Amino acid sequence: MDRPAITHHGAADGVTGSCHRLQITPEQALLIDCGLFQGEDALDDDTLEQHQVTFPVDDLLAMIVTHVHIDHIGRLPYLLAAGYRGPIICSVPSARLLPLVIEDALKIGFTRDERMIQQFLSVVGERLVAIDYNAWHTVLDDAGHTVRVRLQRAGHILGSAYVEVEIVDHNAGTDERIVFSGDLGAPYAPLLPAPQPPYRADRLVLESTYGDRRHENRRNRRQRLKAAIDRALVNRGTVIIPAFSIGRTQELLYELEGLIHNAPVRSDGTDWRNLEIIVDSPLAARFTAVYRDLKRYWDAEAHKRLRAGRHPLAFDNLYTVDDHDEHLQTVDYLARTGRPAVVIAASGMAAGGRVVNYLKRMLGDERHCVLFVGYQAAGTPGRAIQQYGPAGGWVDLDGERHTIHARVDTISGYSAHAGQDDLLRFVRRMRRPPHTIHLVHGEPHAQRALKARIEQWATEAGRDITVHTADSRNAAAPGDNRD
Repeated sequence: MDRPAITHHGAADGVTGSCHRLQITPEQALLIDCGLFQGEDALDDDTLEQHQVTFPVDDLLAMIVTHVHIDHIGRLPYLLAAGYRGPIICSVPSARLLPLVIEDALKIGFTRDERMIQQFLSVVGERLVAIDYNAWHTVLDDAGHTVRVRLQRAGHILGSAYVEVEIVDHNAGTDERIVFSGDLGAPYAPLLPAPQPPYRADRLVLESTYGDRRHENRRNRRQRLKAAIDRALVNRGTVIIPAFSIGRTQELLYELEGLIHNAPVRSDGTDWRNLEIIVDSPLAARFTAVYRDLKRYWDAEAHKRLRAGRHPLAFDNLYTVDDHDEHLQTVDYLARTGRPAVVIAASGMAAGGRVVNYLKRMLGDERHCVLFVGYQAAGTPGRAIQQYGPAGGWVDLDGERHTIHARVDTISGYSAHAGQDDLLRFVRRMRRPPHTIHLVHGEPHAQRALKARIEQWATEAGRDITVHTADSRNAAAPGDNRD
């Protein structure tokens, strides 16, 4: 082997299932993430088989978690079942959040046997190695190689990180730095500091979810969020926001608290101060509690609110729906009464969870609004509503066709993913940019668009950079995802 090889076991030509192997020697490797496939990335006829871990695990020195979204860690149970016995390295906040995500995933996809779940969580807890941001951690130090990893803030969700891997080959006398971006957050997002690029990367594995588009700025997206809710107040309808329980939900709560705090008192009955903000997700409530506990990881703006005596994740208008009966009652109450409200519920792509019940009851009523604030993968109900809703189309929910009369809006600026400009900025602001970039975690058209932008900048800047995409990987080695 001439150099460490990168092999993709997910998210090579799609957005979900992130899983990347760094083969250092024939007997030693690292695994970065091990996530579930969703939407069109999942095989409808045999999803269980697709999630089985068929790649070698005996040579893995460590699994490194970039963040705890299910499309990055959801195959962890399968990885352990395949015989992986090594450490699970993650940031300190991710170590708090990961057991909650895995517990929920086990209940949905494996078993509700509490004893079995706790046994599995105990095993995971024993394997977790939480490391601080910006601190080198040695995973290998022998006669042949020294391998260290370092986590840096990625700004995507609480605990998210990009991974720097330093490989010193003692025999060859070389020192290589390989960076895995994980999911990078957009700048000026609520609550979390924006990611800062590393000083150096020789090779970079870079996400490209929004490689073909640019986000709205924060002022515009806040105004659009406010406008959507103003319409609901006038129409006496509900704004339904499908959102992942971790990350997006907390950012939305932060923004909504700000809008409510600054809203003027009105005389026309559309008073924001009486608007109910409903989080209908027990899991999201648990995540929000962890976010509150880990305030030290918030950004400067959020700390300024705290010093002013405000509580951006625990304000008076905020209500949490816990048990299933209360959830059904809330759906029925909002559908019948026309009381204006904002409902944040999982799943973020409307592919399951409590948000589906709201959609079934409210999609046919023009008073209501479905507001998408995150990426909707191809093949998910969220993508269908987003695509066909504005034209009065329909969507299949649990095998039933539902005509869409509700308003459908999308605010891309609230995506937890960096846009095209942000991704390019991450590369070009490195003092020593990479000579090779592997684009992953994006649909082929997004990868192609980002590749073109990077190559344009490289030409203008006099940089020699090779960019690999799903197209080039498949053309070079059909059926193989090795770079």
